[in-house]
Amino acid sequence: MASKRVCLAYSGGLDTSVILAWLIEQGYTVVAFLADVGQNEDYDAVKAKAEKIGAERMIIQNLQQELVDELVWPAVQCNAVYEDAYMLGTSLARPVIARAMMKVAKQYNCEFLSHGCTGKGVRFELAWRALDQTTKTIIPWRLPEFCERFAGREALLDFAESKGVPVTSTKAKPYSMDANLIHCSYEAGLLEQPDLEAPADMWTMTVDPMKAPDEPTRFTVHFDKGIPIKLEVGGNTITGSLEIFKAANEIGRVNGVGRVDIVESRFIGLKSRGCYDTPGLTILRTAHRDLEGLVMDSKVRSIRDQMVTSNWTACLYNGMYFSPEREFLHNSIVFSQRHVKGKVNMVAYKGNAYVVGRSSETSNLYSETESSMDTLEGFSPMDTSGFIAIQAIRLEKYGARKIQDGEPLAPV
Repeated sequence: MASKRVCLAYSGGLDTSVILAWLIEQGYTVVAFLADVGQNEDYDAVKAKAEKIGAERMIIQNLQQELVDELVWPAVQCNAVYEDAYMLGTSLARPVIARAMMKVAKQYNCEFLSHGCTGKGVRFELAWRALDQTTKTIIPWRLPEFCERFAGREALLDFAESKGVPVTSTKAKPYSMDANLIHCSYEAGLLEQPDLEAPADMWTMTVDPMKAPDEPTRFTVHFDKGIPIKLEVGGNTITGSLEIFKAANEIGRVNGVGRVDIVESRFIGLKSRGCYDTPGLTILRTAHRDLEGLVMDSKVRSIRDQMVTSNWTACLYNGMYFSPEREFLHNSIVFSQRHVKGKVNMVAYKGNAYVVGRSSETSNLYSETESSMDTLEGFSPMDTSGFIAIQAIRLEKYGARKIQDGEPLAPV
């Protein structure tokens, strides 16, 4: 009887290398799939490793362009951030990977899909369920027989060694890494002790801020409809979405911008520590937020921040990209960004990226004359009296009621 066929999301790392060998051991024919989403990877070596372990074939697809255009730019447009710190690097890449992998599975007649995420990860499978309702999965980290055999990373490393599978993790350096064009994440191992400082040599996408150059990097980011369209740095002008993002990454890398070390709330109710370096997206989000202050209507911005940004972020973090609410939110983002056009001057220096100026040739919201403290042209101070009187009506009633109830706002 022919063996069952499975398409495995394969990175070449410890977990998926062990899973690949284990699936073959269980009698499955495996098509390994790797998305090139910008990680610094020796793809020939990954292909050779998968084939050495026993994969029928190794499929590698470059998804960098669609990752930036379809996921990163909307994240910039709505200033997405999870729990005030995490820039969604892993979350943003999952939808394009899941979609491409589904296509490969169908192309090579795979009955099952599999991944190496722990039992705490859900994004791949939620995407697959939306993309194809007949999806069947094999998730080793949720199978008792797999979990009992590989109770920890030590067991994984021992199995890999017994199979002659080379891996980058070691017993002395056991944390897990997941890199793409947007960031690199680090978790597990010694990082599970939240009070311990992360190893200085762990970070891969940013230099140590304290060892960054003493000379700052000055640059300008141009936006149209909330999307970066040009970046000027060091006398060079960069255009093209992917090229702009890579240039922002390099500015951040050299200057140590974008490191965070947090304990975050996972969708399933657990808390976990994550360390992330996210150089380019940190810079572009900072620039975009600043430009919105100049060119975006204040009420639209407030509603977007309260209702759209937080919910879009939650959709991505929780694996709900292929959902009706995410589509609704996306349309709201596009509408909110119609007039976000201009440029932002920035400086990157020793772990920070900050704005030093901004301008727009199309927006009429900011008026130097109206906001000036040196002239009354275009604004009458006397008008403020009526404004205060109207705004104070309910406040006066509230204060009077508090006095009536014996709870004065300014007790004697």
